[in-house]
Amino acid sequence: MSEKRTELESTMSKRFIWAIAYGSSIGWGAFILPGDWLISSGTLGATLGITIGGILMLIIAVGYGALTAKFPVSGGEFAFTYAGFGKFAAFIASWFLVLGYICVVALNASAFSLLFKFVLPDFLEVGYLYTIAGWDVYIMEVILSTVILIIFAWISMKGSGLSGNLQFIFCLFMALVVAGLFVLSFFVGEFSFENAQPLFHETDGVWKSIILIVAIAPWMYVGFDNIPQAAEEFKFSADKTFKLIVFGIIASIITYVAMILVTSWIYPDQNSMDGAVWVTGSVIQNSMGIIGLMFLTFAITFGVFTGLNGFYMSSSRLLFALGRAQFVPAIFAKVHKKNKTPHYAVLFVLIVCLVAPWLGRTALNWIVDMSSVGVSIAFLATSAVAVKYFSKPESKNIVYVIFGVLGVIISLVFLVLLLYPGSPAALSAPSYYVLLMWVILGTIFFAFKYKTLKSLSKEELDFLILNKGNDDEK
Repeated sequence: MSEKRTELESTMSKRFIWAIAYGSSIGWGAFILPGDWLISSGTLGATLGITIGGILMLIIAVGYGALTAKFPVSGGEFAFTYAGFGKFAAFIASWFLVLGYICVVALNASAFSLLFKFVLPDFLEVGYLYTIAGWDVYIMEVILSTVILIIFAWISMKGSGLSGNLQFIFCLFMALVVAGLFVLSFFVGEFSFENAQPLFHETDGVWKSIILIVAIAPWMYVGFDNIPQAAEEFKFSADKTFKLIVFGIIASIITYVAMILVTSWIYPDQNSMDGAVWVTGSVIQNSMGIIGLMFLTFAITFGVFTGLNGFYMSSSRLLFALGRAQFVPAIFAKVHKKNKTPHYAVLFVLIVCLVAPWLGRTALNWIVDMSSVGVSIAFLATSAVAVKYFSKPESKNIVYVIFGVLGVIISLVFLVLLLYPGSPAALSAPSYYVLLMWVILGTIFFAFKYKTLKSLSKEELDFLILNKGNDDEK
């Protein structure tokens, strides 16, 4: 092909890629949300939900690892879906995935202001603006979240050298803090296994308690699929992708479960803390004092960093791949001359996410729901591609086909749980409205781009998306 193809440099090491998977999956959720999960599902319900969700993600991850080895290019699910089902299916899957990724960036910035609201409430409760769904929004809270978004957008634009080293160091620190808090939890407060009661929600029962947590597994573990987005930048063989994904998911399961148990068994009644800004923070502060709270605060701060860093990277790489293939404006495919990063794509993500701080904490639940839907659609597309691709005679692999089929079933179950109105984990009304707006916006955007997409030949797109030239094997 005579046409020039913009490429990203191979600068990402294995430890950075593992840290992307682990740090993006954990983020702030493992430290902020255990209290909410205990109230909604009980100790065993939350623990089983987290573990089952992680196992389901491992099943889906098989297809991701296999396809990344075959298509080590930027774009992840975009490239996979194009290879399996063509350009129009790739556009649809990518549109929903962009929603999922951008939602998580916004969530991490909002979570940082929630941390400050607990540690320094008087600092943030300045300049009352309005109330959304029962949550008071203050100008200082908006400013803090906005500054965080801008700082990490700048770090993401600086390149993987800076962000990669920080990502790995912060992930190690988080893991050590979790291990330390877990061990200490046996010796502080009013520790007793009896405190883990209730094991499940007392009125909802076992089934609903578990399903409520399993349904948001796509959001909790979404970080593992950041790895394929960066495949073009690996400094190592893409064949190692699956192992790195597995290590990332297993570490995430252990972290989530450890923080649930720490929050649960130190004191007899977590429900007495219902309504607190941050239940886990209250438990740690009351049992381990200011030192314990300080370490937990650092862990959350680093978790916010690793989440922002990971999803700025994945969302910008996805937009870069879409821009390179002319699915979105070509400006997204432009690379910074010095840093070699898709800086315009990062700026776009930043601009969209700057809306989130104005919505208050209640919007976090809406955003989690929407993120889970977007990511589940991407999981479904990737699993279906694995079934189709590895069923072909020239690439036949019955193991990958079986796991692909399981991934399709699991993804469909997630979507039913989230979208069926009678489901215990169905979206809230605001989530439905925003999701509908995103679908309408995508339809409009698709209509504008339809002629361009239709005019692009398979040879052109194979080159731009999959890096296949005329001389390559088809």
